[in-house]
Amino acid sequence: MVKSHSIIDDFCYISARVEIGYFCHIASGCSIAGGKEFAFQMGDYCSLSSGVKIWCQSNDYVQDLIVIGLKGVDIGDKPIAGDVRIGSMCGVGSNAVIMPDNHIPEGVAIGALSFVPPRYSFEPWGVYAGTPLKRVGDRNRDRVLSQRDRLEEVLKENQKI
Repeated sequence: MVKSHSIIDDFCYISARVEIGYFCHIASGCSIAGGKEFAFQMGDYCSLSSGVKIWCQSNDYVQDLIVIGLKGVDIGDKPIAGDVRIGSMCGVGSNAVIMPDNHIPEGVAIGALSFVPPRYSFEPWGVYAGTPLKRVGDRNRDRVLSQRDRLEEVLKENQKI
């Protein structure tokens, strides 16, 4: 489900269940993958920049042969799997990769080209970047919330017309 005032650009690939909040933008070239068993949720006022990859299922590539199994041949596949949830007012920079089983809380920003490993522990309103990922600062929570509040005021005013 995609709520109102949200946009998914051309050339995006989506193979998981999705729920996109109000006023969100998913830029061109993004992938959200994992199959029908897994879900991707994105809160309100969020954006994924071009080329972001969100994986709800992957292999750990440490224990197993890296091939697609043949019928009747058990290759011992040990997937990393889990839903990915992004809270409201979050942004993810270009070509970042988010691995399965992550909950990104409200207000988090992730820098371009960052790698988010499975089950990473975030704090709300932090700025994270790099490979390996680390917290590099704080977002201006008051400013972001005031911008959201102003947008909502304008919408209410326009509905009166």
